Amino acid sequence: MNKICIFSLLIFINLPSYAFNQAKLMDAWVSVVMIRGYTDNGSLAYGSGVIVGENEVVTNCHVLRNTKKPWVSQGEYAFSITSVKADPWKDLCLLTVFNLNRTPVPIGNSMDLYKGQELAGIGHSNGAPVPLTTGGYVISAYDMNEGGRIILSSAKFRLGASGSGLFDMDGKLVGINTFKTTGYGSYYSVPAEWIHEVRKLPASNEFPIQGKALWEEDEDKKPYFLKIAIPKVKENWQELVTITKLWVEQEQNNTEAWFEHGYANEMLKNYSLALDAYKKSLSKDVNNSDALFRSGVVENLQGHKAEAKTIHNELERLNPARADELYELISMQ
Repeated sequence: MNKICIFSLLIFINLPSYAFNQAKLMDAWVSVVMIRGYTDNGSLAYGSGVIVGENEVVTNCHVLRNTKKPWVSQGEYAFSITSVKADPWKDLCLLTVFNLNRTPVPIGNSMDLYKGQELAGIGHSNGAPVPLTTGGYVISAYDMNEGGRIILSSAKFRLGASGSGLFDMDGKLVGINTFKTTGYGSYYSVPAEWIHEVRKLPASNEFPIQGKALWEEDEDKKPYFLKIAIPKVKENWQELVTITKLWVEQEQNNTEAWFEHGYANEMLKNYSLALDAYKKSLSKDVNNSDALFRSGVVENLQGHKAEAKTIHNELERLNPARADELYELISMQ
């Protein structure tokens, strides 16, 4: 089976029935490569990368921690790496690859993403010899001081897909799949536009790459969107309330902070506090469909049918799928 057939099969198996540009996503699929290298004990380390420029491949720096002589491979072809520009904190490394001669993928912008937007993750999960494609959507996107937004999506990736690509339905690279909460399956990607800043860094040919990444920070120093990850998955709502209360105090204009604070209170049945927080979230971003949806859920739980139906009508404009979900909840009671 040739590459085109394999790609088509993977796309139709793994992507939901969203409108997508198959030709552009095929180009995206072809842009994904493997990063390989032997460790000191002779075992083979591997990860993924994406072709983003002429003889340029981006990957996660943590992929390059355990090997002194990495190389790039695609199918039966292997390519040597001549230099690297590294930002370990952002966990992005830009490799210069000798005679790669492949077409780069266009780089998008995380700031253009919206909740519920369809995405495709493409990478070598579990060391698969050809890239695997997984459909998903934007769950949240978190503003960073460095610019851009960390993307939380439902597009799953596994060991071997670190450094792989997160693409929109037009085949633009919007994120680099980087880390997930251990054992809990929340999938995070760093913004693709950070690549432009990495390009400005000095080049080196020294491997392995060392340095702590932002997601490896000590627990008390992590950004709030990471502090909430495990309490939320473990359904420790009281801890979530405590963390999000600090979050909204320190970042009063953060729509996601207010949404998460509302959600924690909702789970504790503090409905008045939840609605107040959701309203604050929407005041910071009128397009936060999660906050609008949960407001409708809370109103419905309290028997406020008219208010829930009004929210449903507003939600139809923002997120029709969420509107349908709310309508079903209203109709059930």
